[in-house]
Amino acid sequence: MIVLIVDDNKDFSSTIADIVSSYGYETKTLQTTSEAISFVNKFAKNIGLVMLDIEFGPSETIDGLDVLEYIRKSFPSIPVVMISGKGTIESAVRATKLGAVNFIEKSIVSKEKIKSVLETSIAPVEKKSEADDIRKFLTTNGIIGRSKALLSIGDNIIKYGRTDLNVLITGETGTGKKLVAKAIHAASRRVKHPFITVDIPNIPKELFQSELFGHIRGSFSGATETKKGLFHEANKGSIFLDEIGEMSLELQSNLFIPIEEKVVRRVGSVQSEVVDIRFISATDMDLLKNMKEGRFREQLYHRLRECEISIPSLAERREDIPDIIEFYVKKHNDDFQESKFFSPSANEFLCEQKWHGNVRELASVIRVAMQTVMHDRIEVSEIHKILNTKPDYSKAGVAEEFLSDSRTLKEDLAEVDKKKIESILQKCNGNVSKSAALLGISRETLHNKIRRYDIDVQLFRVKIRRKEE
Repeated sequence: MIVLIVDDNKDFSSTIADIVSSYGYETKTLQTTSEAISFVNKFAKNIGLVMLDIEFGPSETIDGLDVLEYIRKSFPSIPVVMISGKGTIESAVRATKLGAVNFIEKSIVSKEKIKSVLETSIAPVEKKSEADDIRKFLTTNGIIGRSKALLSIGDNIIKYGRTDLNVLITGETGTGKKLVAKAIHAASRRVKHPFITVDIPNIPKELFQSELFGHIRGSFSGATETKKGLFHEANKGSIFLDEIGEMSLELQSNLFIPIEEKVVRRVGSVQSEVVDIRFISATDMDLLKNMKEGRFREQLYHRLRECEISIPSLAERREDIPDIIEFYVKKHNDDFQESKFFSPSANEFLCEQKWHGNVRELASVIRVAMQTVMHDRIEVSEIHKILNTKPDYSKAGVAEEFLSDSRTLKEDLAEVDKKKIESILQKCNGNVSKSAALLGISRETLHNKIRRYDIDVQLFRVKIRRKEE
């Protein structure tokens, strides 16, 4: 992990590099802002921290704050510490707003100070990047799963959260966009301040400006008192523009100044008010397509999408379904002091469904089942009733002959049992332990059934080997 030190004073940067190296970090020193940007572009994945001077000589076209802004937008996971020989409050404030994790003056730089900066700037990022910590963070914020796709989302939530960059969240309905927005807020420096949701489709056009910007008394009919808008309520926190793609074209331009300049003006007022807001927005629409069709303003798109998090459908991360089921089952049992559970076949059935409504639909079915089924063990038949569907016997491997009078019920059940076991053994390449786990029975029980039904387990293993050959 490289600590990049950028300062036009060679002696100073060498001194800092020696101190950083003494704590076991690899260092790289550069003297110009152009070299810094080039190096970051090339080795971003290997950089653990950038220590960046603010002031550079007259030969440089950009200063340290410009480099900071570039790194925060292009590589938000890289922490940046600003260093200044002429520290001013204004510089410190701007550096913090641009996303610097620390700000130190050259006059007070010491070995202990550098140690503190390294410990507080690099260690937390490395710790949070570990899968277990990301998963724990996601679970705390109601986002359940362990798939690579979800862990990648969690990593981005943490990276972007610790910046002040505006984030656009995209994904199908029911994928959990609002939960991701709340998690970004939870990972930010704004966590102790408000998280305000603006439900775009449900705000009447004629009330849009009043709701967001507020109004003064007498500004229009019915304005009997001065009122704050949602932008005021979100001051120092985050505002979540839900379903931003639903906003009409004529209203979109109203957001330019609040986003760009952090300034709002109440309806009927001539005075502007400064607000400190971080914008998070979400949509299930294709905004690029809407832009081409003239239904979404390009200027607004680029202002809102400084970073983007795209949430895959539940069908694209099926490995998360068992964890989601477990989460909602436990939540119900904890809330209602019950001990209900889904049978192994019911669990398998839930995992096999397409869930076009994504996590929201799955969670809804689980909640309904847990609250309406009177006994503890919930079976597939009861899920069918909730979904208003009928069992598909062909998919279950049950032939029509099993529904006729040619066999006894006991014979039918035994044949279905055998076919189910053979189907799972084929799925697991003949692995008995995995098959038993999927069937929800013990390994010993499965061996007994295999002997009873005279199933040749090796046959499934041989078929797999032949395919490989």
